[in-house]
Amino acid sequence: MGLFDNDKEKIKDMEYDPERKRYIGKDGSELKVTPYKDGTGYKYDYYDKSTYGNTKHNSKHIQANNDGTWKCTENDRDNGTQTKTSGSGCYLTSACMGHYLINFDDNCYELTVLRWFRDNFVPKEDIMHYYKVAPIIVEAIEQEKRKDIIYNYIYDNVVDACVETIENGDYEFAYNRYKESILSLEQTYLKSNLEHKLVRTLKKQTI
Repeated sequence: MGLFDNDKEKIKDMEYDPERKRYIGKDGSELKVTPYKDGTGYKYDYYDKSTYGNTKHNSKHIQANNDGTWKCTENDRDNGTQTKTSGSGCYLTSACMGHYLINFDDNCYELTVLRWFRDNFVPKEDIMHYYKVAPIIVEAIEQEKRKDIIYNYIYDNVVDACVETIENGDYEFAYNRYKESILSLEQTYLKSNLEHKLVRTLKKQTI
């Protein structure tokens, strides 16, 4: 189920319809999860009303790649608008995405606060380092069977914790928590992921 693994509130009343190959909610909402044929990610299609007949419905379509990159197209039929957003392999964004799921907005309050803090209080060299290692960390997390738990932990202990302390003006705590999270996740995931890539590359070269 990928991005929707831990979204109990959204899918708890949904039942899988094998004929239509999607989850159907009591309110008529629909959720279709389609893995990419090459195994590199998933496509999620969410509709707030049944797609049968000519019923007007709003929809959100997310293409989520295993490397942490994603694209989202949201169609608001009520207002006749379409919004497209995308993101890269940022584990803070991925954690927010995992928390909000179909209601995710790349300009959500948490990410807006963190970006303001980044631009005003985080040294440039730290920012450059983060964007260098974050996609590799996301790729490694995506390979974990219980990645939803990991993203929940990051959201609770990094995203939410930093936002709260930034709101309270405790910028030193927010910066230390931010930096400690990078170092901790690097130690946990970066080395093993790079070793795996090296072994995979060497195998290709010897074939």
